[in-house]
Amino acid sequence: MGYYLSAMSALTALGSKHSRAFECLVSGDISRMIFNNDYSSNKFIMGKISFDLPELPYLNLMCNRILAYCYEEIREQTEYIKKLYGSDRIGVVLGSSNGGINDNYSSIKDYFATGHWNFELSALDIGTPSEFLSKYAAVTGPSYTISTACSSSAKAFASARSLIRSGLCDAVILGGADSLSDYTVNGFDALEAMSAGHTNPFSKNRDGINIGEGGALFIMTKEDFGGEGIILAGTGESSDSYHMTSPDPEGKGAYTAMTNALKDASLSSDDIDYINLHGTGTISNDSMESAAVNSLFGADLYAGSTKPMTGHTLGACGAIEAAFCWLILSPLNKTGQMPVHVWDGCVDKSMPPLRFVNESDRAGRLNYCLSNSFAFGGSNACVVLGKC
Repeated sequence: MGYYLSAMSALTALGSKHSRAFECLVSGDISRMIFNNDYSSNKFIMGKISFDLPELPYLNLMCNRILAYCYEEIREQTEYIKKLYGSDRIGVVLGSSNGGINDNYSSIKDYFATGHWNFELSALDIGTPSEFLSKYAAVTGPSYTISTACSSSAKAFASARSLIRSGLCDAVILGGADSLSDYTVNGFDALEAMSAGHTNPFSKNRDGINIGEGGALFIMTKEDFGGEGIILAGTGESSDSYHMTSPDPEGKGAYTAMTNALKDASLSSDDIDYINLHGTGTISNDSMESAAVNSLFGADLYAGSTKPMTGHTLGACGAIEAAFCWLILSPLNKTGQMPVHVWDGCVDKSMPPLRFVNESDRAGRLNYCLSNSFAFGGSNACVVLGKC
């Protein structure tokens, strides 16, 4: 049984409005990806949110401010289901990898300068995003945060569905958020995983990632309160544990996650119309993902990575990229357009081929989209969204 994703909101470097984000995605707009050295002594291209978000009266972390902004886009729908079910029947499941870690840096600098500590470290607990959003939305159902690096918010879909299936909730607010930080930028730089320019996924010339920030939220219900007719058709997970930071070069874990998602959705590989690739632009990830996707779907299925337009949003990317799939399945997409795969077009002949989306491509009617999220430690997750 598919569960309805009755409402969606997303905030990235592309902005937050559905129509604007859709236009950017299908035109391959990378104009918001610009060089930035706010988080490192080195300049890197990043997907930074381009406007200031409102300050919060409590737990005023950047990650929570992103969530608050996203929540305001779905507040009306949430208030409606609260009246139907009661606040205690609505849960919150989010994914995040660094939470508000950057928000304590100024306090550390102040401490060394003045000897006075003015930051509450408990605010950095990994459960803080869900704790914050539950309070902000005034819901009291089960609430927790998943943190499995870059698959975090993709895994939130399966967890949210389990809460409804088990009878613990009638609806769940799910998604994820992550913000830019010195910690992640310099960490990936230390791993030599940062691109010197624009990320170039699946190209022979790829040299690493661009990092971004953002978030996305959905309301999952048994009924289609939003009228969009978009469902979570299936989820798949795997853990290959090949290496702490490098994926299994044969893509076995990725393949297993995708096949599990198809089985869960009672679909075959032929039923999928578009794949949102994890597509980080690193040598290892793209190589293993091309092998896994080609092995399961062949070389004719439309596919692409949206990270050149938003940056890799780490723990939030699973929810954000599922949101992009939601957009192209929505009535907003009248001609079957798909997110353009932005790259230099230089094929890496050492990898199995894939069919990357060009701006002129049209899929016709889109029924099912699959989105991949692969993380450090071999934590893999895949979600399938569809029209009912």
